[in-house]
Amino acid sequence: MFEGKVAIVTGSARGIGRATAERLVEGGARVVIADVDADAAERASAELDGETAVWSGDLTADRAAQELVDTAIESWGALDIVVNNAGYTLDGPIHKLNNADFQAMLDIHTIAPFRVLRAAAPHLREPAKRERQEGREVFRKVVNIASIAAYGNAGQANYSAAKAGVIGLTKTLAREWGAFKICVNAVAFGLIDTRLTQTNSEDSTIEVADRIAPVGIPEAARAKITELVPLGRAGTPTEAAGGVAFLCSPWSDYVTGQVLNVGGGIAMGMTA
Repeated sequence: MFEGKVAIVTGSARGIGRATAERLVEGGARVVIADVDADAAERASAELDGETAVWSGDLTADRAAQELVDTAIESWGALDIVVNNAGYTLDGPIHKLNNADFQAMLDIHTIAPFRVLRAAAPHLREPAKRERQEGREVFRKVVNIASIAAYGNAGQANYSAAKAGVIGLTKTLAREWGAFKICVNAVAFGLIDTRLTQTNSEDSTIEVADRIAPVGIPEAARAKITELVPLGRAGTPTEAAGGVAFLCSPWSDYVTGQVLNVGGGIAMGMTA
């Protein structure tokens, strides 16, 4: 399905990003594994049965997005698919959120995807101009990872605002890039079993840039969210990656500017 395609997947050393990279590689794509954790990215690359390259760094750094895109171009000379998946959470009620924690969520979930897509733009748009002159339609795909929290979630004002921002970015680029046959969509995940949604403890942390960030949610909160899922359980990373793969595939060539809710039927955001 993805034979001959070159893809970038951010945050792809673990979890949903790793499962997405696996789906793309299995379909024949060549994939840049991009992650802040260099060791985990190298392991993922070695374990995937296909052609991969590795980029590691802090996506919020000034030159990071350009360096990431350059890795794909220097490795394979083209770019067809971009999946903006990297992210983490810094939860808390708004009266306890500091400026740095609010800005950090905007930086990784909204500004980093903007910078990656801006850097990718010439490699997505210019080939399309030539193909249009030749009378050919070749579709390229962008998938931005949002969340049902974008529709509002108590305790996540920073994360919700950032994910709502990426939905706005998605819909705008779908209008700007439609003429180039670049389909731009988002996936809004519900409760998916990853490090971010595990039951938290004192050891539930990840290292991001220059900070140690707590991850996970209280056991009671997780149980309450699970009760809202009509399918009765959290989704797996592989199930989550199925929605992303669909939007990367030829099956979605006439789909753009959409937000696909992948949450086992959870009601939050379903009518937005």
